[in-house]
Amino acid sequence: MDYIVCANGITEQERNDLIQYRLSEAKETILDVQILLENNRLRASVNRIYYGMFYSLLALGIAYGFETSKHQQLIGWFNKNFVYKGLIDTRFGQYINKASNRRTKGDYESFIIFDKEIIEEMFEEMKAFVAEIDFFLLSEK
Repeated sequence: MDYIVCANGITEQERNDLIQYRLSEAKETILDVQILLENNRLRASVNRIYYGMFYSLLALGIAYGFETSKHQQLIGWFNKNFVYKGLIDTRFGQYINKASNRRTKGDYESFIIFDKEIIEEMFEEMKAFVAEIDFFLLSEK
């Protein structure tokens, strides 16, 4: 069987499968957030909103040969290589930065209350973010 081996030792098909898996995770998380919001689970919604964006960034990183488990490193790479270079609109860099900050507060601060309207706005931003990364990856093929 002929196959292409990528720089990180996986085949091209395995790389593409992993990209699709991460994108599927991001899209599945949209459904999770919908359920959480319907049940007023705002802190959990913030967490899942962020992770939906993060999963799509993992897909982007895999597509471009950049892998890390460090969240801020991945976000920095994204901003430097896509947002600052004008390949992806600056608002998407703002969306992921805002979601990251709020997720950190929600997960680690002792007492935080989120406003539902703000979380619903973040949810719309998350859906746009995931769609933008998905579109970008499809247009790069």
